[in-house]
Amino acid sequence: MNTTKVIRLRGGSVLFRPRVLLVCLILATVALLLGVLLLGTGTLPFTPGEVASSLLGSGDNPTAQRIIQRVRVPRVLTAMLVGAALGMAGSIFQSISRNALGSPDIIGFTTGAASGAIVQIILCDAGPLATSMAALAAGVCTAVLVYLLALKGSASGGYRLVLVGIGVGAMLSGLNTVLLVMGDLDQAMSAQLWLAGSLNTRTWSHVLPAALGLLLIVPLAIHHARRMDILEMGDDTASQLGVDVESSRLLMVMTAVGMTAIATAAAGPIAFIALAAPQLARRLTAASGVPLASAALMGAVLLLGADLASQRFPWQLNLPIGLATGILGGVYLLWLLGRNRRI
Repeated sequence: MNTTKVIRLRGGSVLFRPRVLLVCLILATVALLLGVLLLGTGTLPFTPGEVASSLLGSGDNPTAQRIIQRVRVPRVLTAMLVGAALGMAGSIFQSISRNALGSPDIIGFTTGAASGAIVQIILCDAGPLATSMAALAAGVCTAVLVYLLALKGSASGGYRLVLVGIGVGAMLSGLNTVLLVMGDLDQAMSAQLWLAGSLNTRTWSHVLPAALGLLLIVPLAIHHARRMDILEMGDDTASQLGVDVESSRLLMVMTAVGMTAIATAAAGPIAFIALAAPQLARRLTAASGVPLASAALMGAVLLLGADLASQRFPWQLNLPIGLATGILGGVYLLWLLGRNRRI
């Protein structure tokens, strides 16, 4: 199942791994099943049959059609897109840093985005749109700053990138705490709600920009996937094979930052999906190389599953999705550290 198969076509050939293809098909099926369950979950529950009828427009319950098509479908699609973006971004970060704990956090994007949002909420009393734009701008600027500080000569080593990211993130985290103390109670609560991440009140205005952004960025990542596979062999080997190491690394960093920016704009900061999805995808596929497609599908499955778990949490406690993924991801991180002594 781990062998590579070749399909020869007129004018070329296609390489694929049967096990990777099977895992991707299973993950896509699980994501669809979770989506159907989520469409029927809420204050007004619906059966899978009612969900299917409402989606097809053949149901005789106008209330169900209105709730499912206008409220729950955008939420589910947003979760799928955000999970896929974070899964693929995490796969790129782990490849670039050569570290199993690689995620957008290692280059300070998440903390930098939080700083931009908090500044807008506490100092400018801005609305949701301005807060999202400030978060994106601050996150991208932080990522660029970390990359420049990590440069040593003409190269930015993987572990140096991690260490610089941790340092910058720690400073920004302290700044965020100071800003929260400066604001009044209402502003601090508003900032904390944004920092928790949420899929509530998602509409088509969140789905369409995220889908368009990924449609533009994902082909770039797929096109350069082969370069990332070569970079994992080491900078010297990659250079000997004709890869421009630093420009390729910078391009892929900005590609992953763009994916994380899309996810953050759509749902706020979501923890641990970018960390766990590539790791789980690698374990399931048992394939070498950067698992872009399988990590994207795994990210969608994880976020959909976390959303379903948060809505069905006991004691009617509807957790924000960012807190739910944080709890689940923390358990996974402890398991990963306990299992792998080399991390």
